[in-house]
Amino acid sequence: MPDDLLERLQRFTSEAFPTQRSLFRHLVDDGQHPLALFIGCSDSRIVPYLLTGAGPGELFLVRNVGAFVPPYDQSHGFHGTAAAIEFAVLNLAVQRIVVCGHTHCGAIRALYGEVPAAAQNLARWLDLGREAALPVAEPGPEVLRRTEQRAIVLQLERLMDYPMVRERVEAGQLTLHGWHYVIEEGEVHVFDVRKGFVPASQADNAGTGPYRPVAYADDIDGLDASGVPASG
Repeated sequence: MPDDLLERLQRFTSEAFPTQRSLFRHLVDDGQHPLALFIGCSDSRIVPYLLTGAGPGELFLVRNVGAFVPPYDQSHGFHGTAAAIEFAVLNLAVQRIVVCGHTHCGAIRALYGEVPAAAQNLARWLDLGREAALPVAEPGPEVLRRTEQRAIVLQLERLMDYPMVRERVEAGQLTLHGWHYVIEEGEVHVFDVRKGFVPASQADNAGTGPYRPVAYADDIDGLDASGVPASG
């Protein structure tokens, strides 16, 4: 039986690598200096390099179920995402952090249902998104879309609890960006703290915030508490 993965590895070595040999040599000699930390969902349909047009050495990637950010609780456990945030900010001095969720997200859909009993780690991990869930028993497409966007803003807020992140954001050395990738449209909607989520084709920046406290029970200026339009 042909080994597709092996064939792809061989093609990389024989075809792709030679075209960028000097770049990889530079990245070895000079080290990595990515400008952005990209926290994205593990979903196989999300390809950060394709979305951003970035090349090797430009993005520091973290992928997990739901694109969730664990709290800065100083429990010193095995927090892979938290460790990556600290490394990206303190060691690599990234200038941007992107949290990228997407439509048709299985993690968000799971907030309204049950996970297999054996998936104990998954069940606990999904708790990181529960504050974004809306009070409905059976969510339709609009509720799921809003929940996906609310979850992105929730993670941005949680990032601000990391002292090294807050310090650099307040000093103007680091910016946070919330993105919602609409897979079927091929467009990323960026979070603007003034307007909510805006299609990138109509936006004047790559996303802002959050820079104001958010209380999930309130509705502010036509946006629900997550910065998502309360209707539509």
